[in-house]
This record gives sequence, structure tokens and C-alpha cells, in this order.
Amino acid sequence: MRRDCAAAHATEALIVEGDEEDPVPVNTRGAIMRSAPGQWEVTDLVVDDPQAGELQVKLAASGLCHSDDHIATGDMQVGKYPFLGGHEGAGVVTKVGPGVKGFEEGDHVVFSFLPGCGRCRYCANGQQYICDSGANLLVGSRWDDASSFRVKTADGEDVGQMCGLGTFAEITTVDIRSTVKIDKSIPLEVACLVGCGVGTGWGTAVQAGEVRAGDTVIVMGIGGIGINAVQGAAHAGASHVIAVDPVPFKLEKARELGATETFASIEEAADFARSVTNGQGADKALVTVGVLKGEHIAQAFDAIGKGGRVVVTGLGDLTDVGIPINPSMLALFTKEIRGALFGDQNPSSDMQKMLRLYQEGNIKLDELITTRYSLDDINQGYADLHDGKNIRGVIVYDS
Repeated sequence: MRRDCAAAHATEALIVEGDEEDPVPVNTRGAIMRSAPGQWEVTDLVVDDPQAGELQVKLAASGLCHSDDHIATGDMQVGKYPFLGGHEGAGVVTKVGPGVKGFEEGDHVVFSFLPGCGRCRYCANGQQYICDSGANLLVGSRWDDASSFRVKTADGEDVGQMCGLGTFAEITTVDIRSTVKIDKSIPLEVACLVGCGVGTGWGTAVQAGEVRAGDTVIVMGIGGIGINAVQGAAHAGASHVIAVDPVPFKLEKARELGATETFASIEEAADFARSVTNGQGADKALVTVGVLKGEHIAQAFDAIGKGGRVVVTGLGDLTDVGIPINPSMLALFTKEIRGALFGDQNPSSDMQKMLRLYQEGNIKLDELITTRYSLDDINQGYADLHDGKNIRGVIVYDS
């Protein structure tokens, strides 16, 4: 039986019949994108009262993930403008939709950018990370109705929510399929990080990469994802965790969080990997670069040895095609290239596991936050990301 099959039913029986009250929209502020490429615009918004199966949440913090920057650059096209950004957030439930069980006002929650219905083929197979409910991730609508939106501008125009969440807002309304309740003792500023960056990076190494004790592992790109792939590979017992990034600050952070060797280029990292594996190459190469191109995958492919695995987690221009590799080497050296979404993790169960690891001192979260920003400073936060100044910037909302 697949791991976490029980978690596949986490959302079952959360909705019961109840009396609906008249909706009372809530005014808030959020950062939207009106067209791409563009800059985030902080503006007044109106958020729907939660319907059946929904919660309203006051945000405490939101991570500045590179995926939202792909929206700003136009690498990832969305289905609805204006578009409210943000998909890595945590906060406090302020209102529960009619008939919803399992949540109450005052609960602390972390959002999952991937919903989990608990009933589709993939959830039932322990693959919640590719749940059918995620079909409208970049439309920003309600999961079951692509024409229904929870957020509007002050003048009444529908607004899409990044991954159905929109954590670049002080208050948001979300589906319970995208929400995980957590222990109130965990600081929300760090809890938000497991909703994307930590889980994706950790899972890229531990689950999708299946890093084992004694492996030689290369991590390409040390940002909010790659730094946690470093942590995951080190936790799994890799003999060599080789971090690759041209920014010295990021390599320094990688050494602090588990890297055994650091290099500015993949060529240097591959040479080192061969030097400690009798000329073979790395066992695993984890591609977590900020702007993915086919050449990055080819470089990782060349850096692994016989029977090695490349795991691709980074994103780039969704219209790009082509990976310049020698296809015969796939068969002759039995190499493997595979993609990973949220590191093959199941949000409803694995986010709780990561927070437990944090509480027990086995994974570092506080150390990931480089700079805290106000919502109004969001564009400065992304400028700092581009300049290589942040491992993870976090927007902190007023309490």
C-alpha cells in the first residue's frame, strides 16, 4: 500500500449540511498583478465570506517564493487578471463556512498550494500532490467552478488567487482542501514555509530523490527550494551534499544547513563528485534552480554516474522545450530523469511531519528567513531575491 494512503481521506466528511447565513464580504489589502510582465500592485480588495467547504483566514506571514516571480515575469501565464499572488502562507481562522467540520475560529493553519480532495484516483493512491482538484491552480478560481472567484477589486472586478490561496493579502478565503491545521505553539512566521519551499526541497531529496545513506548528491541552485534539498539530503545520510550556486552568500548558508562541499559552478561540482566516486559521478542531482532551462537538466544528467537520478523541481518559461542530452546514455548508463511536484509529498500529512521535525530540532526553519518585509515592500523583496540577497524573504502582517 502506498505511504500515506490514510492521508488521502483527510478531507472526507468535513462538510455537512447546515444553514447558510447571508454573506458579508470583508475589505482587505493585497498585492495583485494586472498583466505580465509587471510589478506587484498593493491595492484594496474585497474578500468573499466563506461558502460551504471554505474558511476565511487572517494571514500572519507569507513567503516570497520564486514561483510568484514567474507570474510577474510572464514565465507562467495565468488564466485570470487581475491576479492576487502568494501561495506560501499561514494564519488564523477568522470565519468558518456553513457546514464545515474540523475547523473553528482561532485555529492556526498553514496553506497547501496543492489541494487534496481525498477521493480522486491520485489521492487514493497516496499521490495527493497531483490531486485532480489542482486543475485550476493558475486560473485562481474555486476548484470546482472555473467561473467563480472569491476575491474582487474595490470596483467589483473578479480577481484570481494564486493556487486558489492569494497569501499576498491580509485576509483571504480558501478551500479546506488547501488548508492544514497546526499546533498553536508553532510560530506562524516559520510555519508558512512548509507550505511550499521547505516541503518541496525536503521532498525533492528524501522522497522524489530517494537519497540514501552514503550517497553523493549535487543540489543545483540554493534558494528557498534548494536550501531545503540540502537539509533533506543531509538528514537522509548522504556522504557528500554538494551545493552549487554562483552567489557566495547562498553557499555559506548551504554549509550552515548541511552541505559538505560548495561550488560556484556545476562543472566544478561534477568534477568533485567524480573524484569521490571512482570516476563515476553523483548518485543524485537535484535541479532546484530559480529559472529552469533545458541545459540545467543536461548538466545534471552529465554529472550523475551509472544508475544515477536527476530530479527536476525548478520552473522556468512554460513554453520552453528541449533537453540537450545524449538519449543513448539513458539506456546504456541506466540514468533517470524525473520531475517532482512538492517533492512527492502529501501536504495533509507531510507538512505536519516537517513541523514535528522542526519542533524536535531535526530541521531548521528559523534560519531560512533572511529578511522580513511589510506588504507594501513586496517589490523590494523580489528585487532582493533577484540580487541573491535572500534565502527566503517573508511578508509579516500586522497582528
